Formats: sequence, C-alpha cells, structure tokens
Amino acid sequence: MGTRQQTGTAAAHHVVILGAGYAGMAAAVQLAARVKQRDDVRVTLVNAQERFTERMRLHMTATGQQLAELSIPQLLEGTGARFVRGWVTAVDPDAKTVRIDDDRVLSYDTLVYGLGGVADTAAVPGAEDHAYTLSSAQDAELLADRLARLTEGTVVVAGSGLTGVESAAEIAERHPRLDVVLLGRQEPGAAMTAKARKYVRAALDRLGVRVRAGVEVVKVLPGAVELAGGETLAADAVLWTSGTRTSPLAAAAGLAVDGYGRIVTDPALRSVSHPDVYAIGDAAAIRQGYGVMHGTCQGGMPTGVHAALSIHRALDGKQPKAFRFGYYHTPVSLGRGDAVVQFTRPDDSPRRICLTGRLAVRYKETVTASPWPTYGRMKKMPASGAIWPRGGRFSRVREVR
Repeated sequence: MGTRQQTGTAAAHHVVILGAGYAGMAAAVQLAARVKQRDDVRVTLVNAQERFTERMRLHMTATGQQLAELSIPQLLEGTGARFVRGWVTAVDPDAKTVRIDDDRVLSYDTLVYGLGGVADTAAVPGAEDHAYTLSSAQDAELLADRLARLTEGTVVVAGSGLTGVESAAEIAERHPRLDVVLLGRQEPGAAMTAKARKYVRAALDRLGVRVRAGVEVVKVLPGAVELAGGETLAADAVLWTSGTRTSPLAAAAGLAVDGYGRIVTDPALRSVSHPDVYAIGDAAAIRQGYGVMHGTCQGGMPTGVHAALSIHRALDGKQPKAFRFGYYHTPVSLGRGDAVVQFTRPDDSPRRICLTGRLAVRYKETVTASPWPTYGRMKKMPASGAIWPRGGRFSRVREVR
C-alpha cells in the first residue's frame, strides 16, 4: 500500500520508526513534537503491540504482579504521529520499504530501526523449547502462570547477570514455597564494588536463593538443566536470562552489522552502509570512547532522542551532531523491599559509592517509573528529553590518524 501523502506539489518526507521500546518511543515522541507544525514531514511508529512494555518491570510481571496499562496510541495523541500495529517481517533499504505482517508495505524516506533484543535461547540446546524468558510481557505472563500452579519444586534462573538477580529475588520473595536456584558463570553483581556485591549476595541468601557461580548450563531438558561437566539439576521451571540476541532482519536486509547482528552506526547514529537508516537502542552498535555501548534503558532513550534530533537537523539542511553518552548508575531490585544502586563512571566501571536498602528502593523505583512521564513531558517540551550525561573524556572518540 502506498504511504506518500501530497502536501501541495511535494510529497511529505516520511519517517518510519520500527519498535516502540524505550528508544523507539523516545525517537517517535521527540521527532513528532518537533515537526508537529510542519506539513512536509510525517512520522509513523510501528510496533507489534499497542501496550507499552516496561521491560524494567518484567520480573514483576513474571511473578503475577499487575502493572499499569500504558497505551502507545494514547501517548501519541496530539503529536501528529501515526501508529501502525504489526510485526515487521522484512526491510528493503534499497527500495526503502518495510513489510509488516507479510501483507502490508510501508515506504519511507528515513527509517529509524529500534527492534530490540530478546533472550538468546538459541545458544544452548533445549532452551528454546523448555525455558521461559522475559523477552515480552506475554512471555513473562506465561512464567507467572507456571509459578502460580507450582505448590512446591525448584525454579532455576539461568544467568547471574542483573536480570537474573532481579528475577531470582522476585520469585523467591513472591513464592517462598519454591526452591530458587541462580546459576551463572560469574558471581551476582560481578561488575560492582566488593561492598555492593556482598550486599547483593546477602540479600539473595536472606530470600533463600541458592547461588551457584562458576557454572555453565549446556542443555535445558523438559524437567532439568545439564551443567558443563555432566551434572544434572532437576527443575520444575527454568527462566533463561543468559544473554540476548538481536533480530536477524537487519542482517537479512543487507545493512552493515557487527558480530551480534547490531547495525553499525556512524557518530550521528546513521547506518554506515545506508545513511538514510538510523539505528537506536539494543539494535545499534554505537561506538564511544570507552567502547561499544551495551543495551540499557538509561542509554537507549538518549539514542532515540538523538536520532530524532539528527533527523530534524537533516530536514533543516543542517549537519547532524555526534552522539555521546556516559553511564551513571546500575540500579538492581532485590525484591520489593530491598535494592542496591551502584554508581558508575561514564565507561560503566563502578565508583566507590552505592546505595542500599530503602533509599535504594526509592531511587530504583524513581528510575523505573521515569520513562512514561518523560515521554509525556517531551510532547509539550521536546528539549526536556535532550538532557543526559555526555560522558566527558570517557565518551570522546579519538580519530585514528
């Protein structure tokens, strides 16, 4: 179907944004707010669901806790942006088209690619078939249903990263009758200071979580996991939080990607192979002075805003500016009544200071609840979303001579 709309004698410049996660929503709201009064630009946001997924709260959904219903179309009301619900099944950057649900085609002038990552269940045999994930709200609800039906038994959380820690703590707190085992190669909170690491471990111990660090799951079976070395551990439910993978659509489209399937960008967040495609959030391999950014909400939203600013500048005939970002914290919930917040340098290495206990709970909740009202403020004051730590010397990329 055609998508060009005539404004006078010229077709409106059509910006299509794929994915309404933290980064995609930021891009859509920021750009729509800035071009609201123009009739020569149109913004379309494509997402599989009308409900916004609070990925930072999916471990709560997985334990049966009810979250707010956040409507993407309602948020976009008044911005002029159009919402299209559907699964993106193909991108053709040469024809400048996007296929949705295999039966609809959108043409674009500029594309913002923000299709984020999902749990990497392909890395280990059996994980795809026998493990639960937190890749979507629906996935988390499936686990919640399973846990609610277990009167006793063992829940294995595979992956001792931050998602695994938060999930293990939440499950243990909400379902004290279940035996929760957290498995991973590294100690929980491995990237934190010794003080914060010790606090995380003590909280998990208090909740009854059995932590086994230095182990690797090599196979997921219908009622167990197999560890490297041959040991088998019985499990009534397995939650897979070990690693993420990106959508294969970018690579299939011929866009330049890195070894993880992320679109390689220039400093302005444009694809190095197709400059009319911008990549944001988990979908992008964005190089800073400290290395390639890793996916988090704190970094994802700024990438979306910056892409919108870059597109807005380009529409006005100006040169887009380089994106720079520095990390500043790692907040981790440990159930509803406890948390730890590790403050970091811009390169994500830990500073000495951290918050724990109730103060950390309040801090973490403030951070987790902030995206939605931030989008609301951006509708009225776009500039309010363009403030984030640039990272100073840590993020500065030095030119190779």
